[in-house]
Amino acid sequence: MSEIPAELYYTKEHEWIRMDGDIATIGITDHAQDALTDIVYIELPEEGDVVDDMGIFAPLAGELTAVNIELEDAPELMNTSPYGDGWIVQMRLSNPDAVSGLMSADDYRSMIGE
Repeated sequence: MSEIPAELYYTKEHEWIRMDGDIATIGITDHAQDALTDIVYIELPEEGDVVDDMGIFAPLAGELTAVNIELEDAPELMNTSPYGDGWIVQMRLSNPDAVSGLMSADDYRSMIGE
């Protein structure tokens, strides 16, 4: 059974979002990393990039404020710590209220059948 923290938001593309004010930290879910098996490579976007909804690792629109460069040398962090050290990007959302359209932990659990 996958770990699905209650305080996060989720997408049908198996991304999680943790909000801190208007800053969203984004990564892939435990379920996704398990399905992908051993992650050995990730191509990261650039800090400062502006993305639209559903851009690379960005289920919502905004500006990337941080990229987890540790993943370049240790992409396996997405497997070993998907909700911690394995985060992918942080971004300032154009519309922080947009997270209300994402799934709750219960909704995500139902979607993946757990």
